Amino acid sequence: MDRIVVVGAGQAGASCVAKLRAEGFAGAITLIGEEAAPPYQRPPLSKAYLLGEMALERLYLRPESYYADNAIDLRLDTRVAAIDRAGKTVTAGGQTLLYDALVLATGSVPRRLPASVGGDLRGVHVVRTLRDVDAMEPGMQPGRRALIVGGGYIGLEAAAVARKRGMEVTLIEMADRILSRVACPETSDWFRALHRGHGVEIREGVGLTCLVGVDGRVTGAIFSDATEHPFDMVIVGIGIAPATALAEAAGLDIENGVKVDAQGRTSDPAIWAAGDCASFPYKGGRIRLESVPNAIDQAEAVARNILGAGEEYVAQPWFWSDQYDVKLQIAGLNAGYDHVVVRDGGAARSHWYYRGDTLLAVDAMNDPRGYMIGKRLIEAGRSPAPEVVGDAGQDLKPLLKG
Repeated sequence: MDRIVVVGAGQAGASCVAKLRAEGFAGAITLIGEEAAPPYQRPPLSKAYLLGEMALERLYLRPESYYADNAIDLRLDTRVAAIDRAGKTVTAGGQTLLYDALVLATGSVPRRLPASVGGDLRGVHVVRTLRDVDAMEPGMQPGRRALIVGGGYIGLEAAAVARKRGMEVTLIEMADRILSRVACPETSDWFRALHRGHGVEIREGVGLTCLVGVDGRVTGAIFSDATEHPFDMVIVGIGIAPATALAEAAGLDIENGVKVDAQGRTSDPAIWAAGDCASFPYKGGRIRLESVPNAIDQAEAVARNILGAGEEYVAQPWFWSDQYDVKLQIAGLNAGYDHVVVRDGGAARSHWYYRGDTLLAVDAMNDPRGYMIGKRLIEAGRSPAPEVVGDAGQDLKPLLKG
């Protein structure tokens, strides 16, 4: 194998090429990214970077010199137009590149409001790329009014930053509670109280009928309850979708993302996928994980497997979210839970998801110890008794020894 091409210069793509070199691959590596900036961290974009607490260069995953120093051909501001599977080539930036192995690390794209409801008005933003955040920043001025559409983690993080920037913030969620698709009612209640305590107006069970504007710029919104409200900015946080257009056009199998096997190989044995765009086998089913840890771990596993390791990727799901002075850490996946145990330590609090007697996941709010112990228990396949977990006065660390 002489030539490896990686499409997508985000966390997964950057992790893949670095691991290929670390594992001793001496052939040609090309990393292609649509953005003009070198690979960078996305989580701080809408938080520390937008708040002015992190300089642009600190976002970069590696110094710009790393790629040239390691003979990685980094092609930025370049879109891959097509994959020719028969000829094993990609067309990018008007050039044709040969590959022996191709990695799709195309990530995900934010869901946007359609133009029919005002989604194309100026002042309507999504939070995904450096360009998105740079476009948003000038409008986030104290006293201005922001509407957040969507009560998932993206929307809640955006609300927290807007409030810290001194804006008046209203968040609407069509479902009957925020975080309804990803968390238990106890976690929803906790974060609702947190945001209302910081002055965010949260309206649940309320959708967006349309945005209104003047001269092409958003000036307000009409909600599903027929009320109209003035706004200076709208931030849309209604989820993301896997970026599969390139893979679909190439005829690869798609199933909630680019479908890969346990090693990360697509339906074409010369093409692999990793990160947000890839769906993979997990505990008898198939999942797609939207997280930095998964992007890194899966991309590194793909790199090793391209070089012949033959390893199955075993995901250990964990996530985090920063809102105000709260760090939420999540271990495991809560799908299928039937009851929740609350461990209330005052400033530190955690919610433990069970299905029957089996521990599935933990939401830990400013509780790094509870998170760490819960994560290790889940990874070991061990489930402590709910009454032990629910006793905040009882030390959980001995559970790791039994």
